[in-house]
Amino acid sequence: MQNQISIGDILDQHGDRYINENRISGQQKGLIHLLSACRTNGLGSHFERCDHCSYTGKSYDSCRNRHCPACQQKDKLEWLYKRMKELIPVGYYHLVFTLPHELNPMCLQNKKVMYGLLFKAASQTLIELSKDPKHLGADIGLIVSTRPIPSIRPIHLCIALPQKHYG
Repeated sequence: MQNQISIGDILDQHGDRYINENRISGQQKGLIHLLSACRTNGLGSHFERCDHCSYTGKSYDSCRNRHCPACQQKDKLEWLYKRMKELIPVGYYHLVFTLPHELNPMCLQNKKVMYGLLFKAASQTLIELSKDPKHLGADIGLIVSTRPIPSIRPIHLCIALPQKHYG
């Protein structure tokens, strides 16, 4: 069976070239180096022993960074499981509210204000439209999330809107 390629593998191979060819912050450079070292000798290692068969194996230490997909997999799955239990058993619409890419620098400088405005504008727009009898005439619930990667794509919100309404 072939080994899976990880983000760390890609950053280890191409991270330095990416850093040299792009304008990125010192914090971003540090993150690239940290993620490329995750679960490698670069962060150290330890030995683990099985309680049942006494097998001992070497394990590499992880970076535990909140941006690392390998380190956050367990937390992500737990979060996702909790959110799935909150959903009502209906289909959902996936809506995306996107800011123009030109606003990314302002968003990076004023994250709290800009994201607050984006969340407020998107949710108020949907709530107002849904209450209008010409459109839906009902109260709605929303699940709103964001995964901003300003240097790659415009900042956006993802919204899950139930396909059925009650009331």
